[in-house]
Amino acid sequence: MTAPDTATRPLPPDVEQAEAAIVEHYPRLVRLAYLVLPPSLGRNRRVLTAHSLAQRALPRGRRATDAAAVQGGVPAQRGGLGGPESGYAYVRLRVLRSALEAGVPLTFKALPLRGQLPALLPQVWGLRLFPRAGGAEELALDQWLATLNGPGRAACVLRALEGLAEPDVLRVLAEAGVADPAAAVAESGDPAHDALFASPEFDPCVLQARPTDLLRRRRFARAAMAGAAALAVCGALLALPGGGWGADGPAAPAYAQNAAAQQALDPGQLVRATATAWHTSSRTDYSVWPARGDRAADTELLRRALAVWARPGRTVVVSATPGTPSGPPMGPPQLLFAGTVDQAVVVLLYDGLRVVRYAEPRNGTAGAALDFARTDGATADTATALVLSRVDGNVRYLTAPWVTGAAVRDLLKPGDQPSALKLGPDGLTPPVLGPAANGECTSWNALALTGDGATRLVTDLGELTPARLTSGAPGAARDVTEAAELGEWSKTACLLPSVRSHGVRSVNAWTYAKQPLPEGDGAATWLCSRAETWQGAADRVQVQFLAPGAPLAAQAAKAEGSPACGAREPRVLAGVLWKSRAGQWYVLAAGSAQFASLTATGGGVNGTANGNRLAVKAPEGAQVDLSGKLTDGTKAGALR
Repeated sequence: MTAPDTATRPLPPDVEQAEAAIVEHYPRLVRLAYLVLPPSLGRNRRVLTAHSLAQRALPRGRRATDAAAVQGGVPAQRGGLGGPESGYAYVRLRVLRSALEAGVPLTFKALPLRGQLPALLPQVWGLRLFPRAGGAEELALDQWLATLNGPGRAACVLRALEGLAEPDVLRVLAEAGVADPAAAVAESGDPAHDALFASPEFDPCVLQARPTDLLRRRRFARAAMAGAAALAVCGALLALPGGGWGADGPAAPAYAQNAAAQQALDPGQLVRATATAWHTSSRTDYSVWPARGDRAADTELLRRALAVWARPGRTVVVSATPGTPSGPPMGPPQLLFAGTVDQAVVVLLYDGLRVVRYAEPRNGTAGAALDFARTDGATADTATALVLSRVDGNVRYLTAPWVTGAAVRDLLKPGDQPSALKLGPDGLTPPVLGPAANGECTSWNALALTGDGATRLVTDLGELTPARLTSGAPGAARDVTEAAELGEWSKTACLLPSVRSHGVRSVNAWTYAKQPLPEGDGAATWLCSRAETWQGAADRVQVQFLAPGAPLAAQAAKAEGSPACGAREPRVLAGVLWKSRAGQWYVLAAGSAQFASLTATGGGVNGTANGNRLAVKAPEGAQVDLSGKLTDGTKAGALR
């Protein structure tokens, strides 16, 4: 007869061995606990609880006692966890069990489990801690994990972070006390996004810190010394309107009581542009957008949005494009939109430097989102639309007041006519299928917006502000309307994900050279695309090589922060190794019209060509250095 399961469980390790396992694998154990803990705890509390659970995994005594490890007074057999990793496997099981217990609601019918008790250590006073914000994919994964129960999250983490096969996941879940491990594994979803679990978004050991309420903390210290009477006075002050949670929703407690800060949080002080301001203003940007939306007069909603902007609470998910500060407004901001959009209530605000989107669930449940996007220096070309919502891969935009028509164009099908969209009374578009965020590139939708004497092409790159698409040489970029320009973009659109979520203002595509190929294999096209960012110091440049008959261009070179292919340095040089139909390898290089000659050396190659194009035979896999001489005699290197 087979021995009971308890007779084959390992004897717990020595306390020194368990301590060594915790110290060595501490970041791994804390990340596991953080992902399994219920998201309803809030990010700050989840971070501290995850560290506490990892530290409490240390067994008591010289050798831990586990009732399940001994049956009838006979020591359990060694095996399974008794190998070299027995210490880690044991503490991992204790961490997992405690994290699952923490998700069990407290009731009066049973004594609380150890994992349900508040953490004594570690404690952090005066700071709120939370992991670094990730991108759109990490946010989507975090929202999906919140829909799972504790065992489902545990199954996900064991598979993605620990790399356990399904039988091992089932075994560990059963040892952790999960009633139905098979159901938890079935709920854990598709492993296609398992690599995202290693993102800094879910690393509670790499943290960002924000202060708690400084002035209010000082008031509490003074009130404690004054005694019970002072405490009663402080409680009365906190109950005053605007002094506590009240109608501020998910905002944190008030941190300042000066007049300027209070004025910035007063919905009655919001700036509202008139519907015709853009006709006469010397600026045509977000500052002339009128206040729109069916809840633009909802004072309570606007009060919550302003309060959360100034002091986001622990249930608020905050994101910001690179180079965008996420602090409170310096004065009363401008209202752009407030209304119900799909399953959320959205408020758009503008303070001259940033556009801020506040969103809360339409059904009144807890939680909110706050997104920041830098928009200083916007013009009529780049202030044409803002993203209101993304739901199930669809994007809904709010267009500028000067936009009179909108249409959807698939960049990969330049010959197709765009599909017209019917704009709502407030300038809202219907849901538009956005570019695929999963790496597939079977289509790429862009929005053609007509108004103010031009038709501008914009596309969603995962941010609050869509990026404008242009074509042409640096300093002479123009809107994408002609067939040739659309053809260029059909070959390069699939490279746009490389600049996704980088605060991109506009992307320009420029065909800077065409090159006849050796052995009569046709002619190749060289293109340069430059993604300019709102912060201006992190522009991204890519050079693409398009071989004859190829459906998409291949990336030949890239750089970040380079002035090449831009108005400051309107030239570019790049090269590739190319194989002819006969099997011969060549170094192909092409520069813009400013190059008078090109040189290739190294890797068994030594060739020079007059003009801005070069083709020289090369061995397979050759590492070649490219350089060129400009028409004024100066030397210039290739983009890398």
